[in-house]
Amino acid sequence: MTLKKLMGFCLIVTYLYTLTFGIFMTDFWRIPAPIILGIVMMLFIEQSAQPFAYYYEMGLFTIALFIYDGFGMHDYKAFVASITTILTCAVFFNYFVGLSKQRFNLSVVVFLGLLFLSMILMVLDHSYQSVIDPIRSVILGEEVKQSPAGLAITQFTFGYQVAAFTAFIFVLTYKLKGSIILKVIALFGCAACIYLGMNRSAFISFIVVAVLFLIVYYRFKGLVLIAMTLLIGFLAYTYVIKDNLDDKNNILAKNQAKEANDFNRIDLSLENLKIYADYPFGLIFYGKDWNDVSYKNSYFQFGITSHNAYLMFITYLGPFLGLALLGALYYRIAVLFNQTVKHIRLKNHAMLLCFLFAFIAVSINALSHNGWLLSADGPTVFLYFGTLQCAKIYIPRTQDSHTFDPALQPQ
Repeated sequence: MTLKKLMGFCLIVTYLYTLTFGIFMTDFWRIPAPIILGIVMMLFIEQSAQPFAYYYEMGLFTIALFIYDGFGMHDYKAFVASITTILTCAVFFNYFVGLSKQRFNLSVVVFLGLLFLSMILMVLDHSYQSVIDPIRSVILGEEVKQSPAGLAITQFTFGYQVAAFTAFIFVLTYKLKGSIILKVIALFGCAACIYLGMNRSAFISFIVVAVLFLIVYYRFKGLVLIAMTLLIGFLAYTYVIKDNLDDKNNILAKNQAKEANDFNRIDLSLENLKIYADYPFGLIFYGKDWNDVSYKNSYFQFGITSHNAYLMFITYLGPFLGLALLGALYYRIAVLFNQTVKHIRLKNHAMLLCFLFAFIAVSINALSHNGWLLSADGPTVFLYFGTLQCAKIYIPRTQDSHTFDPALQPQ
């Protein structure tokens, strides 16, 4: 390996490390990491630079973020931080990765490796919290607020990592040729991450993605697999897990705990809908912000929100502007998903399927949390632009069109 390639590899690891774990600026590192890395990456472009392909997406991101963060919440720092992170990711995939399969695949391996490291630290954090939490703080550059978790400040943020990792690995093992033992090991590994990760929204995300993938990929056989999995899960809960719920560091014990109902997501969303009903055109059109309309509501004490990223966005921007921007942002992903699942068994679609289903998982996770695409959540932003770039690399005709002829694609 030449010195330049070694430096390029280190740059990939460093950049994806800051993106995946949401490291923008720390007390020690006072210059925003995406800006530094974005400039350095330009020195390692090996092929002729491709025209920037994400003007459409970046225009939408800029408009949506400026209206939501800047005009709505009057938080211009959040606007600058989010748009910088998102733009740097777009630049990374468009110029640094480009159409190179080697760099793209290496980026995916590094991304999954970082998430796997986070999962390992989460498992160890259950038994060695006094040792692991200081390590987490050093790696993240901030004091951790919740444990057990992996490389995230809170369990809520960690949930996006769990959702992305489990969905990606699950689909990957079923798409790649391998023994049934490998698939079973991957399934149990994903289940362990969710069980010990204590994030119910990630659990729901994984279930939805797994069921959807099995039905689309195996059709009737998928229903049989789902039934068998449910049976195994029921037996495991009845004869093994049920008797061990005195250990509060797992998702089932957390669900039964009293504090799990303190901020019920459904109740919070219903209260948010009541606010939306009072201001149906969106808060920005009434000259209001969240503090103006929620301060008298006991459900939203201490600045808490509905913990539904999409509902908050629509509450601020209203149904017309809000849904229009969301539809425009997710349009190309939806088109790719529709086209890809129709030809789900084509070999060159394997990586794209992993990205699509993982992106669906983190998007579902945002129904219960504030982090999402427009808040520059690391795994979500990586999966968004990774999906679009993956289509350009593995299904070349999508570079210039939203449609493609699978018969012309390499097998």
